[in-house]
Amino acid sequence: MAKIQSILVCGAGTMGAGIAQLSAVSGYKTILFDLNADMLTRAEEQIGAQLKKMEEKGIISVEASSAAFGNILFTTDLSLCKADLIIEAIVENAAIKKDLFNKLATLNGRETVYASNTSSISINSLAEGFIYPSQFAGMHFFNPAPIMKLVEVIQGEQSSSAVIDILVSVAKEMKKTAVRCNDAPGFIVNRVARHFYLEAMYMVEKEYLTIAEADAIMEAAGFKMGPFALMDLIGLDINYGVSNIVWEALQKPKRLTPSTLQKEKVEAGDLGKKTGKGFYNYL
Repeated sequence: MAKIQSILVCGAGTMGAGIAQLSAVSGYKTILFDLNADMLTRAEEQIGAQLKKMEEKGIISVEASSAAFGNILFTTDLSLCKADLIIEAIVENAAIKKDLFNKLATLNGRETVYASNTSSISINSLAEGFIYPSQFAGMHFFNPAPIMKLVEVIQGEQSSSAVIDILVSVAKEMKKTAVRCNDAPGFIVNRVARHFYLEAMYMVEKEYLTIAEADAIMEAAGFKMGPFALMDLIGLDINYGVSNIVWEALQKPKRLTPSTLQKEKVEAGDLGKKTGKGFYNYL
């Protein structure tokens, strides 16, 4: 396969915008696609602001910042979505993801590499019915994508080793630490992290401690963020969705039962920083 020169990122939310910024700064011709024009406008503003901060901190030169921003095409036009590598970062819904990948496959063909940034949906299940399953794998970034160093590269049963090597190489070009893993519920990080979140919420539900105390204790122990602040950053809907997927995939073990405390927040629309209120109030 030829060297990756262009990257299409689908989904202009916080994660998609972060991946697009990372791609452009790393020198790739980048397309950021979303059907929602308002989302694209916000993403364009977000990326511009983040690049400006990088300039001010001396992380990147003014010229490099300008070049990176110029590397990005923001579009709502699916017909323009052609690239060497496609990274999907849309809503965590398998049917919607599959539909998008099938449309992109028609536009791009068998030489393109297709990757999902899903945090927990099975790569094998997403590959079912896809016309180029050997070209498909997982490439899971963590929020905020330009800062967090880890990228999980997930190999499905039909993913070719060449595709996995390409994704690892791209992650390294982006100055990320790429960790390979086979498809499994929650992959690596979200599988291990369930206890970090769930036990914290369980202790708060039982009134053993408060939300603020739980976060303060974990931060004092060396964590950059406590579990509640981190869930607010990730988005409670996303975090709760991952908990449900992992719980169901592992045959609903009691130790991984999703939290009613988090469920109530999600149902109330208090999803964390993105809505201004979650476990903490940001308004």
